[in-house]
Amino acid sequence: MPLEVALAAVFAVVTGVNDGGALLATGHKLPTVRPCAGIAVMVAMNALVPLLTHEVARTFTHRLAAFDGPGGARAVVVGVGAALVIVLALNHYGKPTSLTLAIVGGLTGAGLGWGFPVSAGSVALVLAVALVAPFAGALAAPLASRLMAAVTTGAGLRRWHWIGFILQCGAYAANDGQKTLAVFTIALGASGAPLPVTLVAAALFGIGALCGIRGTGRTLSREIIAARPLHGVAAETGSALTVMGCAAAGMPVSMTQALAGGLVGAGMAQGAGRVRWHAAAKIALAWLITLPSSAVLATAAAWVTRGLT
Repeated sequence: MPLEVALAAVFAVVTGVNDGGALLATGHKLPTVRPCAGIAVMVAMNALVPLLTHEVARTFTHRLAAFDGPGGARAVVVGVGAALVIVLALNHYGKPTSLTLAIVGGLTGAGLGWGFPVSAGSVALVLAVALVAPFAGALAAPLASRLMAAVTTGAGLRRWHWIGFILQCGAYAANDGQKTLAVFTIALGASGAPLPVTLVAAALFGIGALCGIRGTGRTLSREIIAARPLHGVAAETGSALTVMGCAAAGMPVSMTQALAGGLVGAGMAQGAGRVRWHAAAKIALAWLITLPSSAVLATAAAWVTRGLT
């Protein structure tokens, strides 16, 4: 139990490092939402939204693989550890990726390696939704951009930024932010979304977000397109709507993926030349590597660990 809880705490902090900067990325050119205020909103949303809905956490804990038998907690430790190794390795080499894809691969691989039942249908559905999410964000962002350009001024854009940011944080907390809740509940043997658990997970996420502002956030806000304030707010709103829709279906989707797709879509709305395709390709390559590599590593590690116990 102590090992599982400690790893869950580390996972929450790394999630904050990886995802917190992404949530703040769109505000770099329009600093209406200051980092400290933004992180406070993220922490509040991650603590409270799971009390209303935690269907995505159930997907992580029950629908991918069933870890209910002997050794289930240790198998989860292996899966989470594999996900962390892959994400940290890719970040070390300047390839920020989706921790959601990594944990899906890690848990699936750990289930296979340990011999627990794995739902091929659920895994395939999650992968299909993950594939569609960046394209959905890319389609939603130009529509949001045209709407905002038609109805608001430069001063009004700041209000849209706050609205979009709050929507984005709420969507994240209802969707892939729940991977930290899932890891904690498995580690503690809990069920549902107990308030003490969501508070601790959200606080650890906030600590990680403070450390990750200059990482993923800078990559998304500066490398994919030469972003204008309108681009960022449109991508923010488009990604929020995309991720909320997936949360309603209980499907985990990476906010980073949806947001990157939104930035590409917002840029393409004013000409494909605005998109820095080499940077977008680098991020897409990291996504393609993440899930299979975490699954393979977790499968091998689970098989070896099971044999030694």
